[in-house]
Amino acid sequence: MSNHPGGDAARIDLDAADVAAWQDAAAAEAVDGLSRSIEGTGPAADRPLDPAAAEAARQAASKEAADTVLQAFGGVRGMVDMTLPGLVFIVTYNITHQVSAAAWAALGLSALFVVARLARRETIQHAFSGVFGVALGAWIAMKSGKAEDFYLPGLLWNVGYCLALAVSALVRWPMIGVMLGPITGEMFTWRKENPGRLAAYTKATWAWVVIMGLKPVILFPLYLTHNVNLLGWLKVALGIPPLLLAMYVTWQILLKAPPPIKAQLDDEEEPAK
Repeated sequence: MSNHPGGDAARIDLDAADVAAWQDAAAAEAVDGLSRSIEGTGPAADRPLDPAAAEAARQAASKEAADTVLQAFGGVRGMVDMTLPGLVFIVTYNITHQVSAAAWAALGLSALFVVARLARRETIQHAFSGVFGVALGAWIAMKSGKAEDFYLPGLLWNVGYCLALAVSALVRWPMIGVMLGPITGEMFTWRKENPGRLAAYTKATWAWVVIMGLKPVILFPLYLTHNVNLLGWLKVALGIPPLLLAMYVTWQILLKAPPPIKAQLDDEEEPAK
């Protein structure tokens, strides 16, 4: 018998608590081991995994990473913010036949998108970049008096963007990986620790070069011929579809890629003092 009040009962309660704590710790360790084995950050021989379960977990991790593609490019709202001002410009120009009226209408809509995002406390990155592009195009068009000049900054940006994508792939810093790494939590581990993912990001980046490069190839001849109406309508038509196609191709590539290896932050690597 114990000399403490309720000695046996207290010891039983203590043992039960110890068992529960041990079970929780063992479960957490098992989950961590599974995650690290899948990500390639832990020794595979520590705890053998069922091949089917490991493959299912790998596919789930790859799908989760692939699903970040739409998020990285601002989602549907981001695409709308970048496309509608161009539509408003060409519609207003056809109604008024005045470059300044069309430019101010497009700029006003872009500013409205920024205000709406601020009111909802959403990121204004894509809406603000749209305002900047529209404002620059509007300024050039009003200065020159040529409606087609409204689209010139966007065309030049497309060319520069494709060149930047190509260079990034050539120097083994594919831009798609640079953009998605912080969102997936892998940061830049894909460069040296995950060669399969580096190859996937490089392949996806080249896909963007090809798909997005079609826009200036089609639109620049129209700009040079001063065919404002056809240029404007095709610019709108080629706004969202190529972007969706590029994102879909990227999603498909990343689905087949190895899952991301999460980056270890400095404060996680060092033991707590």
